[in-house]
Amino acid sequence: MIYLDYSATTPVNEEIINTYSKVCRDFIGNPNSLHKLGVEAKKLIDASTEQIAKILGVKSSEIIYTSGSSEANNLAIKGVSSRYSNRGKHIITTELEHSSVIAPISYLQNQGFEVDFVKLDENGLVDLNDLKNLLRDDTILVSICAINSEVGVKQDLKAISDIIRTNPKTIFHSDVTQLIGKDKVDLSMLDMASISGQKFYGMKGIGALIKREGLVIDPLIHGGKSTTVFRSGTPATPLIVSLAKALRLAYDNYEDKYNKVVELNKYLMDKLSKLDVSINSNKYCLPHIVNVSIKNIKPETMQHALEEYDIYISTQTACSKGEYSKAVYAVTRDKNKATHSIRISLSYLTTKEEIDKFIDAFSKLIVSLNIRGE
Repeated sequence: MIYLDYSATTPVNEEIINTYSKVCRDFIGNPNSLHKLGVEAKKLIDASTEQIAKILGVKSSEIIYTSGSSEANNLAIKGVSSRYSNRGKHIITTELEHSSVIAPISYLQNQGFEVDFVKLDENGLVDLNDLKNLLRDDTILVSICAINSEVGVKQDLKAISDIIRTNPKTIFHSDVTQLIGKDKVDLSMLDMASISGQKFYGMKGIGALIKREGLVIDPLIHGGKSTTVFRSGTPATPLIVSLAKALRLAYDNYEDKYNKVVELNKYLMDKLSKLDVSINSNKYCLPHIVNVSIKNIKPETMQHALEEYDIYISTQTACSKGEYSKAVYAVTRDKNKATHSIRISLSYLTTKEEIDKFIDAFSKLIVSLNIRGE
């Protein structure tokens, strides 16, 4: 099998599976319980939270555990909008956001909130002058992702934050899901950040919203004691512990891992440049994500054809809906490219041999599928 869909989800590290299983066996108590088993489980969670906080450079009290980034994004957006609607009902975002950002913002728009989409330049980067012009006294939230998950565009969060900080009433949220575990990021420039363990070789079903201390938001889930007042429910001890370990392992020798992906990206780009495809990713993109468009071939057709070679890539993000990629269109402004795009996502686990086999199959399919008119 050749797996080139790491941006959708990563395979779980064997060490994480072992840790998860051990905690399931040895720490069976409810962390909210006052008896010995509950206290032991809570201590383990607290230690894991401290480890996560240290790695991310935040405070333990700023970590809200969620089921993943989709919940974290919804909690951030709806939580802020519910709490601070008395200040205003203006939200700014981009066309590059994940559906778990766009959907809650669209929901709020139907509830009377006003939404502006900041302009992007020819590389898919936020137009800072337009952002500055869009900011108003009643702007309560700006939500801009660190990395677009389809094309890979990496935003300048520092420059964006500096502009937003000119309005002390505006809260800055970023979905940093595609960045955490791959590169370092200074979360102090954000008010809220969403992460997910499944993107850095951890378990599915666990993520977090990092929320600046002192910022109050309304919870989505009410009722019952937990690790925080902002998200009720019995803390998932095995998942929380596995999240901490996955994060630690992801950042072990992370520079070597990152540099390997850079090398693989260059190798892949060179191979793709010789094929009849359009490369949508650019120099401002994270090297882990390569987006290309294929003339006259439906992305789903290519995806399923590659399955016959036991090779796995993506069309749009796994959570996306729609006939074409909104992200590719936002960057290229070409509807045809957006309708015929696929995403190849790399990992430090990827090998050049795998890329060679992918290119061999991919190039053959471009010819054969065009002949068949698919």
